[in-house]
Amino acid sequence: MKSKEEAIKDCLSLMNVYEDYPFDLGAASIRHEAKKIIFAIISDKEDYTSISLKGIPEENYLLRDVYESVIPGYHLNKEHWNTIKLDGTVPDRL
Repeated sequence: MKSKEEAIKDCLSLMNVYEDYPFDLGAASIRHEAKKIIFAIISDKEDYTSISLKGIPEENYLLRDVYESVIPGYHLNKEHWNTIKLDGTVPDRL
């Protein structure tokens, strides 16, 4: 299982991104530097860490069918966002 800090570090290893906290101090947003668009939101829940990722709708639906820990985006557009419970059931490479 990944921690919030590990998930943030993984996201920040991508080029031209930065960490931001526009919602509250509990949820980290990762943005693209040029367009300032959020593509990941990472937060701690009661007993796990979750990451919401913006994706291609067709791929989002497929991932939800394959992995139980992938659900429609929590408080986000359900077509374009998935929320993933970082419990180790989804391979890191994805």
